[in-house]
Amino acid sequence: MSRPEERGGALAEGSYEEFLARHPEYRSTLELDELRAREFSRLDDSGQIYLDYTGGSLYGSSQVRSHERFLLDNVLGNPHSSNPTSRAATERVESCRRRVLEFFNGSPEEYAVIFTANASHALKLVGESYPFEPGDRFLLTFDNHNSVNGIREFDRAHGAETTYVPVVPPAMVVDEATLDEYLATARPGGHNLFAYPAQSNFSGVQHPLEWIERAQSHGWDVLLDAAAYVGTSRLDLGRWHPDYVAVSFYKMFGYPTGVGVLIARWPALRKLHRPWFAGGTITVASVQADSHVLAAGAAAFEDGTLDYANIPAVATGLAFLAEAGMERIRCRVLCLASWLIDRLLDLRHANGRRLVLLYGPRASDRRGGTVTFNFCDADGQLLDHELIEEQAGRRRISLRTGCFCNPGAGEMALGISRDELVSCFGQRPDGMTYEEFRTCIDHKGTGAVRVSLGIASNFHDVQEFLRFAASFVDRPAGSRHAEDARPERDAAESGGDGVS
Repeated sequence: MSRPEERGGALAEGSYEEFLARHPEYRSTLELDELRAREFSRLDDSGQIYLDYTGGSLYGSSQVRSHERFLLDNVLGNPHSSNPTSRAATERVESCRRRVLEFFNGSPEEYAVIFTANASHALKLVGESYPFEPGDRFLLTFDNHNSVNGIREFDRAHGAETTYVPVVPPAMVVDEATLDEYLATARPGGHNLFAYPAQSNFSGVQHPLEWIERAQSHGWDVLLDAAAYVGTSRLDLGRWHPDYVAVSFYKMFGYPTGVGVLIARWPALRKLHRPWFAGGTITVASVQADSHVLAAGAAAFEDGTLDYANIPAVATGLAFLAEAGMERIRCRVLCLASWLIDRLLDLRHANGRRLVLLYGPRASDRRGGTVTFNFCDADGQLLDHELIEEQAGRRRISLRTGCFCNPGAGEMALGISRDELVSCFGQRPDGMTYEEFRTCIDHKGTGAVRVSLGIASNFHDVQEFLRFAASFVDRPAGSRHAEDARPERDAAESGGDGVS
């Protein structure tokens, strides 16, 4: 009889020819193999398997060299002046502002571009400035990032109401009829804000962009968190018209890491009321008169001095992505993700139980390149996700585990109830550590394993991870934090969207 790792390996293995036969469209992406050899050779030179593109994309070598030349060839000064070096910096920043709109096909007559530190900063700008009043509504899906969840603290401080739209495991999608019921609750004549991720950073599900217009027709302003979406999918603001869009550029092309953007429709931007002012955000301020006048447009939201030395690198990164081809990147990522999911779900223990429990859609038409799951032993216990990350690291595989700053999705996926969570927080009202929380929810998982694909991913990366995954076939949950599977697992294993 063959050993467990041999049985698992045979299931995980699959030839490149078999992969191409199943995904012939992958051939149209072969230019990206040349791009990897030219721009990302450090991956193969160092033996790294990088599978954390949702956490942060990788930069191409030419991006760094191009920006280095720019910095060495130019003299830049603080833009808050009119001297020659300041004008040079201002011109570069404004050129980059235009380039951002061009990349997303947004009209400058419709949208303003506000540079931020990252997507979280962009989301905070909306949350702290949105004109919530008593009786207003803040609606968001369960699978929002914590940077969106945090906006509820602003709306509650102003007497508004926070409501969450549930996602349904195991596919982690929103029931459309349920969404319509929630959208119908907009306060007539009030301020209503609906926030959702174009792509969940937990499950990889891509929620319909058609929701934007549907929500607006019910009286909602729409805040679209596009951070996990735009690295591998094209967002066309000529076709879709969200009121606010948040993006981190490092999640698109790796460098620079300290620049993001809030793209806001002009009418929506004019709704926002900043709770403070800072250098660069005003046209005039007085100490004795105790008065100030905010600057017009984007300047009112760009606190202090912009990162004028790094913002020009954004234009370089956008050009890099455009040359690689967003449709080509998306095609490759979906082919690899589909192969990865199918092969993971083929892995079974000797007793026939699946090794992997998938959180998110199996079908490629509703997802991006983020694939999240847990490993289960032959008895249905979850293998500790931290142990998985540790052992992956020994093989130079970079992935991520935990709840990915997305607690709502994690709670739904793992079947953790509200009562259980309230009980845990009640035990330590003064605060608790993550380990204390894990102990409190010791009968459920507290996280998952996330593999995410991007511009430099290839077949070899996926196969190496599948070989790693196969090593857990018929392996006991182990001594560290062995976690029971949620009760729904047996039902899910018999079929259903996301695991069948």
